Amino acid sequence: MEEFYPFFIIIFVGVFFSIAFRRIHVPWVVSLIIGGILIGPHLFNLTEVTPVMDFLGQMGIIFLMFMAGLETRLSSFKTFKKGIIGLSFVNGFIPFLLGILIALMFGYGITSSLLVGIIFVSSSIAVVIPSLERHGLLHTKLGQSVIMTTIIQDIASLIMLSVLLQTVSPATSIPLVIFYPLLFIILVALRFIVPKVRALFSAYRNDETDIFQYEFRAVFLILIGIVILFEILGLHPIIAGFFAGLVLAESLTNPMLKEKIRTISYGIFIPTFFVVIGMQTDISVFTTAGSNTLLLIYTLVCGSIIAKLVSGYWGARAVGFNSDESLLFGISSVPQLSTTLAVAFSALSFGFIDSVLITAMITLSIITTLVSPTLLSVFGRKISQAVQKK
Repeated sequence: MEEFYPFFIIIFVGVFFSIAFRRIHVPWVVSLIIGGILIGPHLFNLTEVTPVMDFLGQMGIIFLMFMAGLETRLSSFKTFKKGIIGLSFVNGFIPFLLGILIALMFGYGITSSLLVGIIFVSSSIAVVIPSLERHGLLHTKLGQSVIMTTIIQDIASLIMLSVLLQTVSPATSIPLVIFYPLLFIILVALRFIVPKVRALFSAYRNDETDIFQYEFRAVFLILIGIVILFEILGLHPIIAGFFAGLVLAESLTNPMLKEKIRTISYGIFIPTFFVVIGMQTDISVFTTAGSNTLLLIYTLVCGSIIAKLVSGYWGARAVGFNSDESLLFGISSVPQLSTTLAVAFSALSFGFIDSVLITAMITLSIITTLVSPTLLSVFGRKISQAVQKK
């Protein structure tokens, strides 16, 4: 019975804070993290992270990356325009180098520093899309360039995380030169096999009303099965979850089924993950830490924002966008949320980063997620008006 109370508190936070903070235009994820901080052991101590909550949080991070993979259609990469790969490289490489340099400058080892650099590469398409859509820029050349580069950078950050984990703390005895080609072959094979497995489940479903949700449970079974398969091979669950989404992305075309998956993902598992993140955030570092720690957090936050703005601006200028469009492109690459937190907490679970760095990354996510949509609205409105006059 003692498990019901913390579960109720977390669900309550997920519902109440989402509604309350929406009225003041605070992003959904930020409201969940703030709610978790408030109820957690480092502030009001209303509850703690129990093993059950920790498991649901782990499921949340898997579903978070699964949904990211599900929204990434590899077929869309065929439509890449000239310069997108180069733009993605510039917009990711400069923050990557700066993240490494900042961590090294504050005395962290090479592994922790590489992880900070990898985190700096990631971005958040979920924060950007609503602003682009609101101003009619989502389906323009600029909007599509923002989406494609963000997808490439997020995939790149996950691949780099996988390589680093396999190098520093290998979960398989297979040499890396064999491991990744084998992984690619399995991924391609699954893209052909999984749709046939789903079709087999559908063929034996005679009840048209599907009261027991056979097809949904089949997808759930496939997801967990793929995660287990990749884990056996030595892949981290968040990367396995992303690959599972990639495998199902092309074949999962039923809008009703996708909506059911989104409902359980964003209704239960993913909110639990973000609330648990908040509960594990030790905000006491801001009051008890020395000036060096506060300087580290300040430098990481400012460094990430400046690096993304500068690299995004000059990268966009290099491929032909005008000054205003390039500035909007730089702003759109600033927010760091889902992938950032997924990578950061995976690194924390392996002991590669400490509580100070994880608090810095959460602070970075909150600030960039709050600032970027505001700036996007200002410059998005200006660019939208310019487009309408043409």
